[in-house]
Order: sequence, then structure tokens, then C-alpha cells
Amino acid sequence: MRKLSMDELGRKTPEIYRASEKFPVVLVLDNIRSMMNTGSVFRTADAFLLEGICLCGFTATPPHREIHKTALGATESVAWTYFEKTTDAILQLKGAGFTVVAIEQTTDSINLLNFQPDPLKKYAFVFGNEVKGVDDAVLALCDLCIEIPQFGTKHSLNISVTAGMVVWDVFSKTAKP
Repeated sequence: MRKLSMDELGRKTPEIYRASEKFPVVLVLDNIRSMMNTGSVFRTADAFLLEGICLCGFTATPPHREIHKTALGATESVAWTYFEKTTDAILQLKGAGFTVVAIEQTTDSINLLNFQPDPLKKYAFVFGNEVKGVDDAVLALCDLCIEIPQFGTKHSLNISVTAGMVVWDVFSKTAKP
């Protein structure tokens, strides 16, 4: 066994990436403090050919050295938009036909294991602040909530880990081989 070389991996150039058909998912970052988390989400979005990212509130935007540390160039391929208010991003996405899903622990959350995404729908997944979670005003506009089951002493996961888990789960349940 040997690792594949970069040439053998056949990665897309940023230009080919931008022209490629995208997986109909947008990630919404609601007031994310850590620029490294933001950069990691860019890499996840790139890896799965997602439609884009909405950076909202005080979430930092590229170009920034701290974002680039973890994005490793994904800010050049993934489309992103900035919104001062996360609620404006949600309303725009809903107007464009997206089903908006908060990743949050609520009284009505669906366990990620039980979430069955419709492969014919477009989804926007909202990830909240590292301490406060998804803002209540944003939560009120969401169509549903998903939570990741957890069994230890902590009640949350890092946002970049959560984004990777959710995107992989939805991709694996809906992507065409």
C-alpha cells in the first residue's frame, strides 16, 4: 500500500470546480468566532462540491490569514456571501427554494440518524455560535432542527466537526453514485 500522489488524486482546479455541478447544499455560519472553524467549513464545502457558504454577523470573511490556515485554498473555489444579519440570509435562501435546517438541540430536534433528506430538495444547514448556538430569531425561521446524538459529558461538538458530520451524512444519504 502507498499513498496516492497529488497527480493521481485528479483534483479539480478552482476554475473547473466553480464550473462543476454542485451538490445542492449551502452552509450558513451564524456568528462564528473562530476563523479556523470558518476555514475548516470552507474545506468541507470544497470536498463535497457544495453550492456555497453564507457568512453571517461577526463571522470573519476571506481573505484572512487565520481562515486560510485551515481552508488551504478552498476560499478560492467555494462561493460565499456575507450577510450582516443571519435572518436575511435565511429569508433569501427560503425565497430561493431551500429547506432551512438548524443544527441545534431543541424540543423538536430530529436525531441526525433519523433525518431522511429528500434528494430532490435543496438544503441550507445553519451552524450557530460556538458558545450560544443558533440565535433564537434565526431558529424561528428554520423549517426544522437536527441534532447529533452525544453520549459523553459535553453537550456540543466543535462547529467544524459538526459541519463535516452533517454534510457527510446528507451526502451519503442522497448523492448519486
